Amino acid sequence: MDRQATAIWKGALTDGSGTLETQSGALNDLPYNFKARFQDESGTSGTNPEELLAAAHAGCFAMQLSHFLAENGTPAENLEAKAKVTVNPAAGGGFEITKSALTLVGTVPGIDDATFQKLAGQAKASCPLSKALGAIEVTLDAKLG
Repeated sequence: MDRQATAIWKGALTDGSGTLETQSGALNDLPYNFKARFQDESGTSGTNPEELLAAAHAGCFAMQLSHFLAENGTPAENLEAKAKVTVNPAAGGGFEITKSALTLVGTVPGIDDATFQKLAGQAKASCPLSKALGAIEVTLDAKLG
């Protein structure tokens, strides 16, 4: 199975702009630029690769955990997973992704906190995006809510 996305970029880094599109069509000519990626802390001027990575990581983790919870006989009623990807200046110039912090609030009838924490930790370690992010720190703060 292969999945694909396309990025088109025009111009120089700081004054250029681009668009993103995905195989599914979920993203279609979605604009992105330097300001949205590195200057706008509010995150309201457009998307960026790190935001999309965070969405992918949160989604992957939630799906993996839902599988483990169902296998445990305690399917989730609701899982709210978030990922915050940290980008910092890199030594020698440029930028680097240093961390993806997962947070989770789960509504899971019939489960105790110790089992929930164990399964959440297993999901963090085994979801394909967490594995792909092996070069950075991946953390998890999971709560039943």
